Amino acid sequence: MKICVIGAGPSGLTATKHLLDAGFLDVTVYDRGSEVGGNWVFDAESGHSSVFETTHIISSKTYSQYEDFPMPAWYPDYPGHEHLAQYFQAYARHFDLYTHIRFGTLVTRCERDQKGRWRVTVRPTRGASGTSGPSLGPEEDEETHTFDQLVVCNGHHWKPRWPHYPGTFTGEYLHSHAFKRAEPFRDRRVLVIGGGNSACDCAVETARVSARTDLSWRRGYWIVPKFIFGIPGDVLHNRIAQQLGFVPWRIRRPFLQLLLRLYNGPSRAYGLPEPDHPFGATHPTINSELLYFLRHGEIHPKPDVIRFEGREVHFSDGTRAEYDAVIACTGFVISHPFFPDDLVDYSEGPVPLYLKMVHPRFENLHFIGLVQPLGCIWPLAELQSRILARRLQGAWAPPADLDQAIRKELANPDLPQLATPRHTITVDYPAFRKRLLRELAS
Repeated sequence: MKICVIGAGPSGLTATKHLLDAGFLDVTVYDRGSEVGGNWVFDAESGHSSVFETTHIISSKTYSQYEDFPMPAWYPDYPGHEHLAQYFQAYARHFDLYTHIRFGTLVTRCERDQKGRWRVTVRPTRGASGTSGPSLGPEEDEETHTFDQLVVCNGHHWKPRWPHYPGTFTGEYLHSHAFKRAEPFRDRRVLVIGGGNSACDCAVETARVSARTDLSWRRGYWIVPKFIFGIPGDVLHNRIAQQLGFVPWRIRRPFLQLLLRLYNGPSRAYGLPEPDHPFGATHPTINSELLYFLRHGEIHPKPDVIRFEGREVHFSDGTRAEYDAVIACTGFVISHPFFPDDLVDYSEGPVPLYLKMVHPRFENLHFIGLVQPLGCIWPLAELQSRILARRLQGAWAPPADLDQAIRKELANPDLPQLATPRHTITVDYPAFRKRLLRELAS
């Protein structure tokens, strides 16, 4: 069986490792970069990675490591991108994955042949070319190879989703994907748009050097500190879930809301709008510095943007201000550009995959890591990879009525969330992990 894996990031690595463990040795991994780790290989020039110079993960190392390859004990509770790149490289060396990876190779097309196999067309990349990423080699260097199985692990934090406002901003306008260092914003007036993790991180980092940093929110968000009572937030959350026998979310949520209100105080104390939705209806923002910077006057809250006018930005409360740079931290589009749109297009949702991985029509197409947990992706991708390997061995099968199972899964999400494209793949880490383990035990 010839197997193609797209991407040598955290999900692609664990998928490859478990396929090899299961005895499938003809595995080829294509990756556009020059090293394993995907998004966690910091490169200020390539334009592929979304991490910036000071990025640390927002899930603790306890819940951000592979089960069969723990992080070193000396790693901090929240490792930075340098630690993570070293960790993934060590994983690839330990399990001898490098021999299966073709770096500097971009997958451009995936099509099915008459026998249902996958014709995968690839093209070499040639180093970095600014923010657009590595340049493609000539078209005549394209190659097409046929595979029995296709495993997609290309990630979902690489294609920017831009906001749309009337007018034009004539200063520097960039997406958080292109934000790499705070230094270029020294002594400049900066507006950061968004209330998610990238937005709050960008606001904190620019505030260290800027003349002024404003932060625009269109709604209130739940801010979760990285440590609660001296314990990493996800450790505390999962400890509560486990000790209470995986108590249902509808019972857990009010307790978590109360805990955050007691710990942070009301949002209005920081000049921010109160959340207009229950905890979990949007992806929570994990940040221990934002509220501190707000109360110290280093970051200034602003309401929603309504239009641009040259270097002026007009806000929903009737105020306006002039800026040198605007950073749009407005999320990413789920994108699989190598598939025809009529075959796979999850850019706006829903994502009709069983266990967020099994395609209803093609038995030889799987997605690994296409989830956005309230926690870390990689341990869940590891469990998905074990299920994939068992399926190819004939030791596991999805439900006979796969379409019905997918409809049921979509109709009963772990967390009832706002109906936006960003929230089409959200799962509750403890609940989803429990479901995956139950499948492996069946």
